[in-house]
Amino acid sequence: MKARIIVTLKNGVLDPQGKAIEHALGQLGFGGIGDVRQGKYFEVTLSEQDPAKARAQLEDACKKLFANTVIENYAIELDV
Repeated sequence: MKARIIVTLKNGVLDPQGKAIEHALGQLGFGGIGDVRQGKYFEVTLSEQDPAKARAQLEDACKKLFANTVIENYAIELDV
């Protein structure tokens, strides 16, 4: 089974990299783009075929490794 994990900073958490990207876009002539926030994207393959068990395994992995849950949110998408 394949899955995607998307990790983003929580609202209110300062995102200096997003601000730098936003500034660079303006310098490159891309007007009208604002409030840029950056994140992380992971694609994983699991041997588990049960969607509920796969999601539980990924929830645990997100809390322990993929995301810093103090400042980041995460979303899991499963291809079932």
